[in-house]
Amino acid sequence: MADAVPGLATERLRLGGWGPAEREALVALNADPEVMRYFPSTQDRTRTEGLLDRVERSFAERGWGLWAVTPNETGACTGFVGLLAMPEGVPGAGGVEVGWRLARSGWGRGYATEAATAVLDHAFGPLGLSEVWSMTTVTNTPSQAVMGRLGMRRHASFEHPALEPDHPLRPHVVFRTTADAWRGRVRPDGKVPA
Repeated sequence: MADAVPGLATERLRLGGWGPAEREALVALNADPEVMRYFPSTQDRTRTEGLLDRVERSFAERGWGLWAVTPNETGACTGFVGLLAMPEGVPGAGGVEVGWRLARSGWGRGYATEAATAVLDHAFGPLGLSEVWSMTTVTNTPSQAVMGRLGMRRHASFEHPALEPDHPLRPHVVFRTTADAWRGRVRPDGKVPA
């Protein structure tokens, strides 16, 4: 079903579907404790395959989901960036979230910001969304920095209802941007949209 995913591209990255090589890359990424340090646990192959099945259904039903991110330089998938449904019980519930997860080899290279910019251009362009959210645990300052570079604004703090009250990752923040704000911002690459 990789061909059901609309291809997106940036100067350095290809965003596309989940073929066998991309699936294997995500299995390895989700098993890496350092990559998953801001999540309650790593994910085994079964959980990752279940996630990818849901992603493919989302593209088929909604036209959006999580894109596999492949740097042109390496030709190897380094993770994902894409759109997910905001869960119940959080600010923005029922809306759409932009999120990312990259392998360590993709950290510190601007890939998350670059790919998320392409995804948000798609969200506010062809998909016609009016707003997009993004959330993470309060300790995940790298992802919050990406949200800031995207021009998203901090909307609220909350306790994630899916985590136990004493879980160290339960305190979360949520950021938000609108289509109007997105069109009026200076892009992370320094360009101003037309």
